[in-house]
Amino acid sequence: MNFRKGLRRDEPEINLIAFIDVLLVILIFLMVTTTYSKYASLQITLPTADAEKTQAPPRVLSVAVDAQGRYALKNRRLDVRSPEALADELKRASNGDAEAVVELHADALATHQSVINVLEAARLAGLPRLRFSAQTQKKN
Repeated sequence: MNFRKGLRRDEPEINLIAFIDVLLVILIFLMVTTTYSKYASLQITLPTADAEKTQAPPRVLSVAVDAQGRYALKNRRLDVRSPEALADELKRASNGDAEAVVELHADALATHQSVINVLEAARLAGLPRLRFSAQTQKKN
């Protein structure tokens, strides 16, 4: 028995309205996220810099502090304990160069006081530029 004899089968349709809505959203997204060249619209000539010659690097005064609190300046051991005596040594080593950098190499077991003594000596010597040295840990 064929009960559907007179009924006609509908052809499937593509819903174009939803398709157009999706395409418009994609178009808006692309327009918002597109980057444009900053200087494409203007013809500009950038100025040139006439820089001075590179300056010589500043003098480095290497101060080492070992675990017992002894000091060495430029790989020469010093027999000083007070910041004032260390400041006199730093003044002599800098030859009046206020731009000299005091580079501090402190042992990991050195006391805080011995490191602070170097900082105080640099202040007394009129050398405000300090640099701390550290070594990186080697990966095994």
